[in-house]
Amino acid sequence: MRGILVLRPEPAASATVARAAALGLVTTVAPLFTIHAVAWQAPGPENFDALMLTSANALRFGGARLSDYHALPVFAVGEATAAAARAAGFADVRAGDRDAVVLLNLIAVAGHARVLHLAGREHRAALHPALTIERAIVYAADPVAALAEPAYAALVDDAVVLLHSPHAARVFAELAGDRTRIRIATISDAAAEAAGSGWAAVAVAERPDDAAILAAAARLCDQVG
Repeated sequence: MRGILVLRPEPAASATVARAAALGLVTTVAPLFTIHAVAWQAPGPENFDALMLTSANALRFGGARLSDYHALPVFAVGEATAAAARAAGFADVRAGDRDAVVLLNLIAVAGHARVLHLAGREHRAALHPALTIERAIVYAADPVAALAEPAYAALVDDAVVLLHSPHAARVFAELAGDRTRIRIATISDAAAEAAGSGWAAVAVAERPDDAAILAAAARLCDQVG
């Protein structure tokens, strides 16, 4: 069976490794980014009727001003981000089951109109005709200059690469070299699109969460050839 190449930074990488181990999957970790907080001005919560979260990193790096928005309903991409929001003190939290575009539809259907998106610098600026969206950048992901040696070794050993975001997919595609021997598992259709074409195989998670992307990767691991 092929191994799994985990490109996420900590603490997310360790969570993925633990889930993979429970499935009997062998992992190599070689973070593709370093993530850090950025200074941000928190707009007044009275200007919004919903909060949008597309990554749990917004909660890890948003700081003390997150509490300003505890009264707002939260819409999160994936159950993992929703769980992180609840742990951060938000009471009314709903999870979308795909990506930012689907999440915006969910927000509109719920009757909201003014949305604050706490985002990373490298976010996908999805829009919706019924919503006014303001984005506050609370963290940034700086890519490594080159793949670490463990990543190259894993690729030589025919590992399946996990791509947990469109940004990770774009960065890995630039660093990977020959795609024709590399299998990738992506967390969403948007991430698969960002990775581009030419890979040996591509599997897309059925939901935007760690368990689903690992299930997709496991299918690729079982493939012969």
